[in-house]
Amino acid sequence: MEKHFSLWVYLSASPLLWLTITVAVFVFADWLAELSGRNPFVNPVLIAIVAIAALLLATDTPYGTYFNGAQFVYFLLGPATVAIALPLYKNWPNVRRKALPMLAALLAGSTVAIVSAVAVASLWEVPRTVLISLAPKSVTAAVAMSISDKLGGVPTLTAVLVAITGVLGSIIVTPLMNAMRLRDYAARGFAVGVAAHGIGAARAFAVDPVAGTFAGIAMGLNAILSSLLVPLFVRLLLPG
Repeated sequence: MEKHFSLWVYLSASPLLWLTITVAVFVFADWLAELSGRNPFVNPVLIAIVAIAALLLATDTPYGTYFNGAQFVYFLLGPATVAIALPLYKNWPNVRRKALPMLAALLAGSTVAIVSAVAVASLWEVPRTVLISLAPKSVTAAVAMSISDKLGGVPTLTAVLVAITGVLGSIIVTPLMNAMRLRDYAARGFAVGVAAHGIGAARAFAVDPVAGTFAGIAMGLNAILSSLLVPLFVRLLLPG
């Protein structure tokens, strides 16, 4: 038993171990989602988060040790965000035809996501630092953490809030859109991309390629717009 513990202590210090575990856990979680027929409640991101968090708690592994290995995945968030330009380019004729309603939806969705979260949390007398961290919750993680850091928030808290928003959005979107009888997959995808960033976009791709494409476009545009709106609303709603 002591030998096994010593081996674990040695291996847990290796960044490669945590990178391998992160990838393996997500692949397994995605397999479970596939097995369920892509049921929205069997969310691979949520399963992976819970599984890795449980493993870290069970092994008493500090987050810093885990992040030394998993940071490569974090690094890929930046290039993945930039790569959203590809579906925008490929679908440019379609996007151009729907430019006006898309811009209106983008502005409305981004504004509501920021103002509603900050306003509701303010009613509970949440500290200003937490409110700033909450404001970019609907933006993809790489951009949201940067916004939070520059405005005086806590980037790690923002990352958690972004993940929660994405998971909840990806679970709710399909039943909600079905209940609303919204059949236009471009509209469905765009809505979830604005509200639930990359995790929502992944869910949209699992439902329909068109929905996934427009979710990716919405995620990229929302990252740009929110970079401008969040600082503005923070100054208006949370004067220092």
